[in-house]
Amino acid sequence: MADRTSDLQALDATLQSIEKVLDLPALRVELRDLEEQAGLPDLWDDTAKAQALTSRLSAVQSDLERVEGLRGRLEDLGLMFEMAAEESDEAATAEAEGELAALQREIGSLEVRTLLSGPYDAREALVQISPGAGGVDSQDWALMLWRMYSRWAERRGYPVDVLEWQEAEEAGVKSVVFQVKAPYAYGTLAGEHGVHRLVRISPFDNQARRQTSFAAIDVTPIVDVADAVEVDEKEIRVDVFRSSGPGGQGVNTTDSAVRITHLPTGIVVSCQNERSQIQNRATAMVVLATKLLEKKREQEAAEMDAIRGGKADVAFGSQIRNYVLHPYQMVKDLRTGVETGSTQPVLDGEIDEFVEAAIRWRRAQADAPADA
Repeated sequence: MADRTSDLQALDATLQSIEKVLDLPALRVELRDLEEQAGLPDLWDDTAKAQALTSRLSAVQSDLERVEGLRGRLEDLGLMFEMAAEESDEAATAEAEGELAALQREIGSLEVRTLLSGPYDAREALVQISPGAGGVDSQDWALMLWRMYSRWAERRGYPVDVLEWQEAEEAGVKSVVFQVKAPYAYGTLAGEHGVHRLVRISPFDNQARRQTSFAAIDVTPIVDVADAVEVDEKEIRVDVFRSSGPGGQGVNTTDSAVRITHLPTGIVVSCQNERSQIQNRATAMVVLATKLLEKKREQEAAEMDAIRGGKADVAFGSQIRNYVLHPYQMVKDLRTGVETGSTQPVLDGEIDEFVEAAIRWRRAQADAPADA
């Protein structure tokens, strides 16, 4: 019980730190204010404002319920251990041990969430997966990564909208663009941005040789009305084409898919998930604005890097994470050092350990002195 008292005290200290960072009294005040605004009869006169308000209301409610629920469970857990010790009840002790492990995971996960304090971390995320070097294997690898991230989102209950799906001729995909529609999705997934490398026996090689494949993950925050980059209609070209969905299924039989080219930058985006050309065009414009905002941020960052003396270019192939399926089994993140030999669960979407370590790594990078 002495050891468990120490564990409970450590969890209590961590939870107190989380409660302080989230500022629960301020959240409760904000919740009351949001609920009052949500009850106004003219709320939906401005759809964009209403959606932003209801989204924030849901996020604040979720944060409060999560922290208060963890606090209640932690208090109950102390009583569980005391009663189990008094009665020498092995079954009750085992139940308390299981709850302790669960609370350690959940409080640790919430602690990571409090590290997401960047200017765009609270946004939804736009993710693009693109195959790189490796031919057909890299296209198949891009499809495997899509499956990994979609299953990760499904496990968390995060809605995912596929905005673009380009099927490859032989296997896999040429490109997948999807939106993760959850608060803090960008901050959570930002550490996945970069090159992912796969080593395996190629299923497309008749001599069963080992193949190394690369795919790039691009993660950007969804733009908000307040920071959207204005797009001049004269600077875009709009093309329409017939939609196709995952697996090659036809979405419809009309030219409803839309491709928009931003002529000054050469940025091309497309959308085919909606049933009408008008809806697809509107969604594609949001994606374009998101890409232009990211380009603007990159230019500003490059200017700051030049002032600081520049930094090395990251060439394609300088991966952030290795996934090795042959001659041994291992997934290892090269930035954080996190690794596991259980490759299949990772490919099935169990990537929280890697995601949370990357969040801590990003925060450490952000907090490091500029001249370090």
